[in-house]
Amino acid sequence: MPYNAEMPYNDLPLLPPQAAIENTTILKKTISASRALSELKGAITNLPNPTLFIDTIQLQEAQASSAIENIVTTHDELFKSSIADKSTSNPAIKEVLHYKDALWHGLEAMKNRPILTTNLFIKLVQIIKGNSAGIRNAPGTQLKNPATNKVIYTPPEGEVVIRDKLKNLEDFIHAEDGIDPLVKMAIIHYQFEAIHPFFDGNGRTGRIIMLLYLKLSGLLDLPALFLSGYIMENKNAYYQKIRAVTETNDWQNWILYILEMIEQTARKDRIRIAQIERLMGKMGTEIQVQFPKVYSKDLMEILFHLPYTKRQFLESAGLGNLKTVGNYLKTLEQAGFLKSEQVGKEKLYLNHNLLEVLLNR
Repeated sequence: MPYNAEMPYNDLPLLPPQAAIENTTILKKTISASRALSELKGAITNLPNPTLFIDTIQLQEAQASSAIENIVTTHDELFKSSIADKSTSNPAIKEVLHYKDALWHGLEAMKNRPILTTNLFIKLVQIIKGNSAGIRNAPGTQLKNPATNKVIYTPPEGEVVIRDKLKNLEDFIHAEDGIDPLVKMAIIHYQFEAIHPFFDGNGRTGRIIMLLYLKLSGLLDLPALFLSGYIMENKNAYYQKIRAVTETNDWQNWILYILEMIEQTARKDRIRIAQIERLMGKMGTEIQVQFPKVYSKDLMEILFHLPYTKRQFLESAGLGNLKTVGNYLKTLEQAGFLKSEQVGKEKLYLNHNLLEVLLNR
């Protein structure tokens, strides 16, 4: 039967694709994307503390991934909410923070059991949505063009059908088939989105799976890749090319899109990490010269872990009691290194130069 966007796509082909997926054009692009990813991995490994900037990058990834689904927050309020004691009442911020929690849950789960499974996918979407979501078990799900309300895709229906296709996806993920891992990641992402196993949260879950697969395949040790930012900037192309696989079996342009995303994102993130490292060194030197009794390596890592910090973080790191570290932060604010802001009953301190680097993409 010819493909019909308004009919459940229960005939979604199983993996691996029957089409040729590793032609000369794709393999050539794979080389440059792999090189960029390897350079990013090396840059992270060479940091004095490789985990230092990860929380910040992942908050930005969470923000962009949620923005793709029209869940909009600002970076500033997101960074503040991530460390403030006061619980946020903003539902959009809650969903973004849930995304970050889901990503870290996936990474922790893979430490104990390094495989990607349907049960893990279900747990990820449950954390993202903050509920007990499961596999779609009722008909009626359709994806529509928001401008025209025209149906553009109807995913497979029936829990048994969906689970069978997810089992095939699992088998493909872990098969030793010789397919380049970046090409394989593009195929995995398409197939998960085409299966569309949940009522909501499929896009965000699918983007987390990409990051987990990079970890699983050894291409990136830490999730320091801002993939959703690229998709957000090239959103129309993303949806056009994913639809073209479904409608015309055009794997090549979809795979090339994903490879370009990997290459461009890895290069940008490597440059950004270098900029943050330089800023940290410059600011550390200035603080050490002006306030030698305030400066310490631990202090600088706290100030660059996230754009905002507070007294309790310095106290927990053993830099002094609350009064002492409070004086440290006030001194740095008076010298122009930090800016303070009252959030609820606590005072947060912003490393405004770090925030400027983060927002300058």
